[in-house]
Amino acid sequence: MNKNKISIVILAAGKGSRMKSPKAKVLHSICGKEMLYYIIKTSREISDDVSVVVAHQKDAVIASMSRYFNDINFVIQDALNFPGTGGAMKNVNIKNERVLVLNGDMPLLQKNSLDKFFEIQSDIVMSIFELENPSGYGRVIIEDGQVKRIVEQKDATLEELKVQSVNAGIYAFSKKIIEKYIPLLQNNNAQEEYYLTDVISMARNDGIKITPLLVDEEEFKGVNSKKDLSDAEIIMQEKIKNSLMESGVIMQLPSTIYIEEGAVFEGECIVENGCRITGESKIINSHIKAHSIIEDSIVKNSDVGPLAHLRPASNLEDTHVGNFVEIKKSTLKGVKAGHLSYIGDATVDEGTNIGAGVITCNYDGINKYKTTIGKNVFVGSDSQLIAPLTLEDNVMVAAGTTVRSGTIYSGELAVSSSKLRVIKDFYYKFFAKK
Repeated sequence: MNKNKISIVILAAGKGSRMKSPKAKVLHSICGKEMLYYIIKTSREISDDVSVVVAHQKDAVIASMSRYFNDINFVIQDALNFPGTGGAMKNVNIKNERVLVLNGDMPLLQKNSLDKFFEIQSDIVMSIFELENPSGYGRVIIEDGQVKRIVEQKDATLEELKVQSVNAGIYAFSKKIIEKYIPLLQNNNAQEEYYLTDVISMARNDGIKITPLLVDEEEFKGVNSKKDLSDAEIIMQEKIKNSLMESGVIMQLPSTIYIEEGAVFEGECIVENGCRITGESKIINSHIKAHSIIEDSIVKNSDVGPLAHLRPASNLEDTHVGNFVEIKKSTLKGVKAGHLSYIGDATVDEGTNIGAGVITCNYDGINKYKTTIGKNVFVGSDSQLIAPLTLEDNVMVAAGTTVRSGTIYSGELAVSSSKLRVIKDFYYKFFAKK
């Protein structure tokens, strides 16, 4: 359907008390992004007119989503005077002839499923799903292919309790339905809230047809607790990894791998078991070996790990990083760092070898400083490079050397190890064994 004919309203004003968290429910993360992000992203595939209704922690919600989207209408609900899902709709300006109302706690919704709401010619399309055990849910009574009424469990007859159709909470309305019935909503109920479901009741009483749409429970399931959050993340991980594998990424034991929403893969990539790739990481023609962590970094034509850690803002190209190597905010091009090293706030150029146990000492307790290492530099094992420091091209650093701030010039050897002393029979004297 044409984007210009659809408006979408996302209800994101609730506290989410069952999450047992001071954070607004819609800001809890799934695979590296707030759950509300996914709903807006999917909505933008369908419509150019997307409104998000906020109230609880509204400033935090608006600020968070504005990092990703610059064309969203944020509507502030008067939750004090007009609480509830119906109250959330009172200040929304509907531009188009059809409006889809979504909930901010449904991060698994997909475009193909939402498109189905507009394939049905009806003033109201109401989502339902079938549950083997619908206990706790209001029952949707359907007759002759139309919704007759919604019955809360406490008000249901024994026959109605046998009904397995329940309300999934997503609706498509014509604009005229919203304009007519939202102003008529009342809060004469136990919770003193304005309910969107009352629009269904009023429309039905006026003889307006309400068409049910059977949807997938897994996709339309709301996230209302930390357990729901975990379940949704598992499902989202499967979607992310399946999509990447279909595009050509090789994954070994994918169920053990964690990849966040923003990660990008290009070319022939291999990700071994136990890896974690987060943030806006970009992996290009590279091999990420078992149990390595890549955070907001770029890896191109390189291999990392096993058991290596790339912290944010690292950039590797044509580089080998091996076991227990940690890199932070550094650029390595054509470098070998085989094992047991820390490289932070550094630039290392091609042909350079970083020995085992080498560390850049980039922090003095107050400020952080940069280390610059040129081409074809050999840094011996167990050396400490104290920044700010420059090692020019074709430099050697002897094993066990501490290189203090300054510059080591091209062709030079830096060595600070002391002369070896051997004391005869010291072992026996010390332990009194001879």
